[in-house]
This record gives sequence, structure tokens and C-alpha cells, in this order.
Amino acid sequence: MGECSILCCSEFVRIYMYIGSYQLSNNLIVAPMAGVTDRPFRTLCKYFGAGHAVSEMMTADKTLRMSKKSLYRANFDGELAPISAQIAGSDPEQLAEAARYQVANGAQIVDINMGCPAKKVCNKLAGSALLQDEDLVARILDAVVAAVDVPVTLKTRLGFLNGHENILRVAKRAEESGISALALHGRTREDMYLNTARYELIKQVKELIDIPLIANGDIDSPEKAKYVLDYTGADAIMIGRAAQGRPWIFREIAHYLKTGKHLAAPDIAEVKAVLLGHLSELYQFYGEYSGCRIARKHIAWYTKGLRSSNEFRQSMYKVESTADQAKVVEAYFDQLLDLGQRMSDVEVEQVNLLDIK
Repeated sequence: MGECSILCCSEFVRIYMYIGSYQLSNNLIVAPMAGVTDRPFRTLCKYFGAGHAVSEMMTADKTLRMSKKSLYRANFDGELAPISAQIAGSDPEQLAEAARYQVANGAQIVDINMGCPAKKVCNKLAGSALLQDEDLVARILDAVVAAVDVPVTLKTRLGFLNGHENILRVAKRAEESGISALALHGRTREDMYLNTARYELIKQVKELIDIPLIANGDIDSPEKAKYVLDYTGADAIMIGRAAQGRPWIFREIAHYLKTGKHLAAPDIAEVKAVLLGHLSELYQFYGEYSGCRIARKHIAWYTKGLRSSNEFRQSMYKVESTADQAKVVEAYFDQLLDLGQRMSDVEVEQVNLLDIK
């Protein structure tokens, strides 16, 4: 990202938070998202002011550990510290072994996934499905904390089913086991990503435990970030889907928390520069075949809502090489920039680049 003259705002927020002995630069954290929070994405979000980022979920099943996908997810080369590796599974000993493996691989923090609502994960009694068995939850927490000499964190939800929320018991047991910080998504597994996040229970958890609490769910604007921090009393906030195609959200939130004022949204030229830089990193990280295909979803997120973006995406999806993909992206943004320039030449007061169809 060195070629982009983009304001890096890590200096805007000085609300320090510790995970074990590691002091984060601020209390804005990138949520772990399978297929999204790879090393290029984590690096980009940190560049824009995120104080911490957690890796994609990595299976504790050692038979799958050396798969190509797992090796990509466990690649921390050159990443800014502290490096946090998320592990997922249902067997305490496998998870303990996975924690040791990731620490040997460079992880400075290990995060346990008890929050993923995906069917393929829950069917293996992993992710948020673990919340159905509090005894197993306790055994996993104890095993992983005892296995490594680095901080262990927990990412979870309010419970498995609505009406059976057990997060207060789970949170207290996590603290007792030696968990260093708890990240809490304000939904149950039953909710998936529907309904709205419930911050009242997050607030109750914060009042119950003394370890740092990270609030997660529906935080998609600077105002929402401030509201959640103020209402729940959480030590930090975790942002996931709202950062997809919008990594500068951390810069915007940081500025708002610091000043109470909104930072100007990036213009088209900056979005172009950020996206092309992101694509370059993805191509280098994944290579030709996977790089081109993985980049497609990021391009779609960056261009959502822009003029004629639907037509652009349909043509972009057909491109099969990284070189051609970068060219069509650059050409699309050049058209937007040219449109804006031509309109200003005829003294149009403001260019609306949103697709108003």
C-alpha cells in the first residue's frame, strides 16, 4: 500500500487495550471472517487504523492442517504484531495441539472460535454449536489455556437458541479458565445474521466479568461504534462485514471517536488506488489462478453502489487472468473519474457517482 497517499489514522484513537501483555494501539478490531480476513486484508485494515486483527478460522483437525487453504490461512509473514490465530474444532486435545502448532507458527495470541454459525461448522459440533454443551466448552477452554504460554481469547455468541441464551455462564467460566479477552457477537446461532444485534446482554456480560470485553455485531458506522461502546461499556469493538470493500471504516470511526466529527468519505480516485493496491497484494499472496478468483468478491464489495457497477461486475466475473482483471478494474474507475471531470467542466456543482437506478 506504499504507493497510496492515504491518511493512516492509528494515531487518532488512544484508548489502549491489553490482551495479556500485548498493548493494542487502539480498541478497534477486525473480526475473523472465513474467506475474508486473510493476511492481505488484515494488513490493509491495520493500515487504515485497526488496532488488531484476528486471522481466519483454522481447523484443529491435523489431517487438514497442511491443506493449501489452511497454509494460506496460517501465513503470518511480515504481519504487524500481535499476531492472532483463530482455531476451531470440538475436541479439547485437538484444539490444544492446534494452539501449540499455531504458536510455533508465529501466533502471539490464540483465539478460540465458538461463534461461527455456518451449518458445515455447527454440524461438526464446532463454532457456535459448542454453546449447547457447557461442560465441553469448559474442557476446551481449560485445555487450550493450559497448552500455551500466550494469551488465549474467545469469540462467541449469546447462545445457541433464542430463549436459551447462556452467555453469562459461559463468559464467567471463560474468565475462570484464564481467557484473556472475550469477543461477543450480539446474536445467537439461531439468529445467524438476521434480526438485530442485542447489546443489552453484552452490557450484562461486561458488568459480570473483569477481563476485556469486545462488542461485535451490526457496527457499521462511526455513530454506531460510539453508541455500542457507550451503551455496553465494552473495552473495544469488533467490525466484520462492514469492513468488506470498506477498510477505511476504521479510519472513519477512529476520527469520529477522537473528534466527534465525520471524516470525509474517500473519493473515487482513492477508492481506485486502494482497490488496485489490494488486488496486487492478493495476486502476490495467492498466485494467478486463486488470486483472480478470490479477488472477485473484494472487487464486488468495493464497487457496490457505484454508477453502472452491476454491469461492470457481470463483465468482470468473466475475466480469467489477474492482468486482465486489474485492467478492467482500472478502466472502470477511469470512466468514473472521467465522468466526474467532464461534469465539473460544465459547472455541475456535485458529482453523484451512486447508481440511482
